[in-house]
Amino acid sequence: MKDITIGIVRDGNIEQCRDLCDELMAFQKAKATISPECFDPMNFDTRMKRSWQHALDRQLIVAKDGDIPVGYVFSTIESVGEGRDAIPDWAPKVENGKGFYPDWPDFPSKVGCLSNLYLRDGYRHIGLGSKLFDLAMEWLESFMDVPVVFIYISNGNDEALDFYLKRGFTFSHDVFGGFIKAVYTFVDSSHRRCVTGRGGTARQTGGVSLLRYREGRM
Repeated sequence: MKDITIGIVRDGNIEQCRDLCDELMAFQKAKATISPECFDPMNFDTRMKRSWQHALDRQLIVAKDGDIPVGYVFSTIESVGEGRDAIPDWAPKVENGKGFYPDWPDFPSKVGCLSNLYLRDGYRHIGLGSKLFDLAMEWLESFMDVPVVFIYISNGNDEALDFYLKRGFTFSHDVFGGFIKAVYTFVDSSHRRCVTGRGGTARQTGGVSLLRYREGRM
């Protein structure tokens, strides 16, 4: 039985997820059926670190087996400005393809994004991914001025898409001609959550709030 520690990073130490993030990019490329070469320039520095630096707010939760990081979930609050339809350099070139956001009238100025959720082999299908997802959603749903949360799933990763659809997200649109699939959920203001650890024993150590997770218990 695995005994996993889940830590909410408070001190900005995202470097501990460098290897995991790079593994996620490689995993997405292996799954992709549309333009897998577009994943080549994607890594911790170009994706996660850059997003951390430019987001309005951010949260990183790391799961560790002993002292070894085995998974994480990374979420951000993003400002949606006039350049919301801009196409990044790494995106495949398609005609008439939609960008990250749908063509909704009165689109909000801020959105939440569950940017990355990744677990190494051997730590999947034990409930840990659901726990990380729940903790991330608690944080994303705590912002009073953020009415919607988006998740972007790389093409070919049907298992991840099904995971989010089963948890209340709705398919929005194909991004960059299907290279990415966008799903969303509206935040019900009457059910906003208080951001606290739940379902385990929490303690504080250094720059991390820790929550103990035992396989099969939660």
